[in-house]
Amino acid sequence: MDNHYDETAFFEKYSQMSRSTEGLTGAGEWQTLERLLPNFKEKTVLDLGCGYGWHCKYAADHGAAKVIGIDLSQKMLAEAVKRNADPKIDYRQGDISAAVFPKDTFDIVFSSLAFHYLPDWPAMVKRIASYLKPGGTLLFSVEHPVFTAAGSQQWEYDERGKIRHFPVDRYFCEGVRQADFLGETVTKYHRTLTTYLETLLQNSFSLNHLVEPTPPAELLSLPGMKDELRRPMMLIISAEKK
Repeated sequence: MDNHYDETAFFEKYSQMSRSTEGLTGAGEWQTLERLLPNFKEKTVLDLGCGYGWHCKYAADHGAAKVIGIDLSQKMLAEAVKRNADPKIDYRQGDISAAVFPKDTFDIVFSSLAFHYLPDWPAMVKRIASYLKPGGTLLFSVEHPVFTAAGSQQWEYDERGKIRHFPVDRYFCEGVRQADFLGETVTKYHRTLTTYLETLLQNSFSLNHLVEPTPPAELLSLPGMKDELRRPMMLIISAEKK
């Protein structure tokens, strides 16, 4: 995985985002995601790409017995320890695609907006299936395939500066995309909805939920937020290991 989050300029921009300054309530998808969260009581939880640790702390506060949060970025983990420390949380630095645990270790595996940075989705799913207990929950969010398809992830504007449309192109051509995120060029990986789902189904998972979150009503007055209703930006999937 590329690690832009330890680059000073990029991290400074990320730290100004509402999801960084306000935590879970600052994330537009949180209200949708919270409704899909499993019961954490006495559960062992793994957060892949834990960032500032907001979800780790939520799990700990809601009864989880143990939480492990993994992130590649030292800067992210430093903020997690500062903002969301808890005796039940173990923050670790590492590449989430290379993390190794004994078979059937976790009751819940969670990931927020990290898997689209990984080049090999089938390998990640196979790895999760090995260390997730039977009956355990995999819950994750990714950028929507419609959002990642063309690559730039930017609106198209007319000559008056008004949004014309959001481009969707090369949808079935999976692979590397160079996206403009926070004014920086970031490598992400586009894959189709079919690939996300079929890979899960072929690796001992059954589907619980598939949701395309929209901004909550109370945020629609914010600048640009109504435009988020013109195309899907995120995808949330909940699956259970058979």
